[in-house]
Amino acid sequence: MRLLDRLIHAVVRFFFCGLLRKPEEAPLLQGIEQFIKFGIVGLSNTILSYVIYLAAILGFQKMGIFPKIDYLIAQFIGFVLSVLWSFYWNNKFVFQKSEDTERNLLTALLKTYVSYAFTGIFLNSILSVLWVEIFHISKLLAPIINLLVSVPLNFLLNKFWAFKGKSKERE
Repeated sequence: MRLLDRLIHAVVRFFFCGLLRKPEEAPLLQGIEQFIKFGIVGLSNTILSYVIYLAAILGFQKMGIFPKIDYLIAQFIGFVLSVLWSFYWNNKFVFQKSEDTERNLLTALLKTYVSYAFTGIFLNSILSVLWVEIFHISKLLAPIINLLVSVPLNFLLNKFWAFKGKSKERE
């Protein structure tokens, strides 16, 4: 992970050095690096969710169970496991807590599930209806457009709510 951290840091500094006078002191760069890491975790989350979904569908078909709702159960299993995956990597790689903060992992995990459920299920459903039914955008393109809204919103929810730690009391 350290190598990936250094690579992301170098790329961000390369592209933003000309825009900022003191890039090593700019919190903006840290936020950009975090967002890139969040995107990497999100991409792995999406791939994992889809692989779990396919495996569950194939497993259900092979066992002959849930023939009419197999895709719904598979989607639920993929969601639960992939959000757990995201939580682990966001906690370890993206939103690392400093030594002077405390984080309740169970609370952070519950908040992560709430934020992903809000953006991944509720918001994406509403946006999909908007794009497809109102603006007549392709059903195949709608989920990609949704990413433009849901990814930044999910990043902000995770950064400032789910993974926000409390300062430790000074002795």
